[in-house]
Parts: sequence; structure tokens; C-alpha cells
Amino acid sequence: MSPLVIKFFMSNSFKTFLKHTAKDFHNQSVNPPVVRASTIIFKSLQDIRKTQAKAKKNPIGGHYDYGRQGTSTTYILQKILTKLEESYHVFTTPTGFGSVFLAIISVVRPGDEIIISDPVYSPTRVLTEKFLKEFNISTVFYNPHDLNSITQNITKKTKLIYVENPGSNTFEFQDLRKIISIAKKNRILTAIDNTWATPYYFKPIKFGFDMSIVSATKYYSGHSDVMGGSLAVNKKVFNKVKIAEKMTGLRLGPDDAYLITRGLRTLDVRLDRHSENTKKVAEFLSKFKKIELLYPYKKNSFNYKMWKKYYSGASGLMGLIIKSKNKNSVRKFVNSLKLFGHGYSWGGFESLALHQETVETGKRKYANLGKDEHLVRLHIGLEDSSDLISDIKQALKHLK
Repeated sequence: MSPLVIKFFMSNSFKTFLKHTAKDFHNQSVNPPVVRASTIIFKSLQDIRKTQAKAKKNPIGGHYDYGRQGTSTTYILQKILTKLEESYHVFTTPTGFGSVFLAIISVVRPGDEIIISDPVYSPTRVLTEKFLKEFNISTVFYNPHDLNSITQNITKKTKLIYVENPGSNTFEFQDLRKIISIAKKNRILTAIDNTWATPYYFKPIKFGFDMSIVSATKYYSGHSDVMGGSLAVNKKVFNKVKIAEKMTGLRLGPDDAYLITRGLRTLDVRLDRHSENTKKVAEFLSKFKKIELLYPYKKNSFNYKMWKKYYSGASGLMGLIIKSKNKNSVRKFVNSLKLFGHGYSWGGFESLALHQETVETGKRKYANLGKDEHLVRLHIGLEDSSDLISDIKQALKHLK
């Protein structure tokens, strides 16, 4: 099965490429159709063998003989994302966490060690700290603001340095060039969770990472109604990931692939608006002494400098450290927000607010929250920014 009826428009402009690529002139549709298949049918046995030979010669060419491998719908999404990431290939998985698992399980084996940033996504922490431990794969967590803690923990068994930037919930920005330099010097593979920025604001493979993860559930789809993940890779690790993908069956279905492809058409427009709104909200919140912004806003801060050094923009997810002796008043602040939904995930069109506790952050080694400091995460959506600011203003009255 080879999807040759789709025209892939190539442009150096991210924005133009997303609007014009992958038009289906065979079916005369702006977006390629959903192709569902378990059995992929051929006219003859010889045709099956020809397709299998093509797949062996070109494993990223979309030559499938069974539906679990993909269809033209999933192939098109992979081609689009490969172009956006400027990578060798992009694997797609049923969830964002599926891409995390695929990246790690592709390159580590029993007896190996992983060095991972402390402010990592909580399920990733459980995977590396607990689940993989049962398979004799050990994990060390490093301090994102002291990268010597990476060097100090490298051994002959270290196979992967795993980064999440900015840090999950606490939004620490790290010196990425230094991390890559440490990894290359010690011949260690690298992976980064780039969901916050997407390749619109930062391209990890081009920068030097071996693997880059994005939860397609979030900004790629943009409408909070689909699950998916992407794993961009360079040529060096492609074969390892290809084998692991085949063995785990971690592949995205065509219906979700279609929705993500459709969402990508407006990725740049939505991210520009998320960024614009978040800057305005950050400016408003910066006036309150009891609130510390966890967002690249304060120009003389280390986080701002690291963000500015590597990123072309900032998305709509931010954190607040609220100083209060009354924890219930912080919860009341969150619950009093009328335009912010309360729930997990982010990256959709709507604003969200969540009081972050250990269940969300995990038990971190380098968390610096004080006794009377409370963590709140805000996702700033596509609403009118003045309405969002007014909503936050009325809710802040409950803080004590």
C-alpha cells in the first residue's frame, strides 16, 4: 500500500507549509481522507511481495502489507511532522505517553542506566523510577539548574539522558547546549519532551537531540478531543525505534491521525494567539507580590535567558507559585475562576486551571517550594485576554 495520490507542498515557511501540504487531488479533498484497514488488500501475491520488498528497501516510504503498520492516513501525518521537525522520521503513537515509552524502551536494556531531569512529567517519573526498575534499569534524577549533577552521575552503564524542557509544572528552563555537549562527549543518547514548545518554537533534532517527543493530544490537535503522540528521531536511532515500534505495536490509528492532521492546519495561528494572551496575563499577574510567575517573562531571570537563547516563542502553559498561609484560599481562588475549566491535559482552545499537589508533580528531589508556597498551573486559551484577566482578578480576591 503506497499513498501516492497526495501532493506534499514544500515551503520554507512553517505557516504556508501547514496550509497547503497534503492535499488529496485524487479524492478532491482539502484534507486527506480517513483510510481504515486491518486487512490491506492486494490484486495478487506478487503485489504483496513487491510491497514487502519496497518496505525493506525504504522503511519510511509508507509501504504497508498489514493495517497495524499504518494506512495512507497515518503515513501522511508522519510525513507532515517529519517536515516540521526537520528530522529523519517521525513515529506516531496512540498517546503522548506512548511516545515517551517508545523512546525509552527503544534504547535501554536490563543493566542500563538513565539520567533524567527531576521536574519530569509525573507518569514518566513513575515509568523510569518504578516500572523499569523491575527490569533492572535504573534511573538517576538530575537538578535542572545544576547540570554538573548530570556529569557526576554518568557511568559506563548510562545509555540515555532524558530532558523535559521546560520542567513539568515548575517550568525550569535548562541550558540545552550544555546537555548536548555532555551527552556527545560521553557518547550517550538524548531525548527531550518538547510538548510545551512544539517544533514551531524549537526543533530538537536539528539542534542535536537524538529523539524528540510531542504529545499530539495537546497543541497539535488543539481541540481537546483526540489522543496521540509523536516521536521524531535522527537516522542514528531510527532502526532501534523501528524495531521497538514493531514489537510493542505502539502505532496511532487512522481516525486520530486524521484529526491531528486537521488540527495542524491551524497550529501556528493558535500558538500565536496562546502566546499573545499568555503574555498579557503574565503582565497582569506580575504586579502581585504574593505571586511568582513560572513563565519566561522576567527578563533578568535565568529561566528567561535560557528560553530566549533556544526558543523562538512561548506557548500558553504557565505556572504560579502563590504565597499564602491558607491553602484553602488557594483552592478557592482556583475554584472561583469562571472561564477556566478544571481538568488534566492542556493545549486545547479553552483555558484551564489546576492546583498542583504531589499527585500531579510526583515526589521530586529538587523541588524548592517553601512551606507556605502553593503551585497552580494555568493554560491560557484562545478567549479574549481581557475577559481572562477580569476573571482572574475577581478570583484573586479569595487569596489570603
